Amino acid sequence: MRTINEHIKNKDFKPVYLIYGEESYLCQQAKNKLKAALSSPDDTMNYSYYEGKKINTVEVVDLAMTLPFFQEKRLILLEDTGFFKNSPDDIVQLIGDLPDTTCLIFVEQEVDKRSRLYKAVQKVGYVANMTTPDEKTLFVWIASLLKQENKKITEPVLRFFLERTGTDMEHVKQELDKLCAYTLEREEITKDDVLQITTHITTSKIFDMLEAIVRGNQKVAIDYYYDLLALKEPPMRILALLVRQFNLILQVKEMEQHSIPRNEIAKQVGIPSFVVNKYLDQGRRYDRKSLTNILLTCANTEEAVKTGRLNDSIAVELLIVQFSSTWQS
Repeated sequence: MRTINEHIKNKDFKPVYLIYGEESYLCQQAKNKLKAALSSPDDTMNYSYYEGKKINTVEVVDLAMTLPFFQEKRLILLEDTGFFKNSPDDIVQLIGDLPDTTCLIFVEQEVDKRSRLYKAVQKVGYVANMTTPDEKTLFVWIASLLKQENKKITEPVLRFFLERTGTDMEHVKQELDKLCAYTLEREEITKDDVLQITTHITTSKIFDMLEAIVRGNQKVAIDYYYDLLALKEPPMRILALLVRQFNLILQVKEMEQHSIPRNEIAKQVGIPSFVVNKYLDQGRRYDRKSLTNILLTCANTEEAVKTGRLNDSIAVELLIVQFSSTWQS
């Protein structure tokens, strides 16, 4: 985002931008900033928008090669085209032949870095991979949003807030808006406010269920499982998230044994650094063999469900019962 901001500030734009990544909030922010800088709301002659996988590429190429009408730039914005997986020949060629008077912005969910189009854009334009920011950046961003609303939050409460909401910036922003509205004129946001207002997302409930499993609290673990089912979460999705959590425990545990710094562990595994300590604590309750056996059992259960030998809901419940009693080391 910093590079895009510099391009806007200096009015030194690349001919083509590719914006993608797991952080949809940042993708939308970057798209909107570039759009505002390159076109005006009332200029319908020089701005065109395309979305979806059935775009007429001939039309896009013809438009891109057309001079803008009484403006310096023609802007063409394309979203979720799928072009960065199948690389249409005419679009690839267009990137190399793009006139100085046209700017293309691609916003994509899925990108293949091996594709010809990706390489073409990388050569002449700017590729922005919008990943979840690190802990420090996330804290600063939240603090800045709260400051605009004359609100404050302590670091322990902020960590608790993120444990409940996750780190998806769009969801975080929505929950912050709810907290600010709830606290009205009161300046400080408390832990009780967070408990009362924030939505406890599925991944947070999975983490709570995992914590209960790790500590051998079978009843609590099963209660969390029933809560997830009541929220219409498919049992196999719950299993997949549980597998992900045990995989993370194993990875974090092994990295620590190789003396890798915790900030680096967070970066390599793709989790906020403040969560690493929790995975390390959970990992101390298992040896490597136990974790490997858990993952193998999950894989066998998934196969049994897919082949019709086990009911999905009962199968996952049996795993939770087993893991919260058998695998404690």
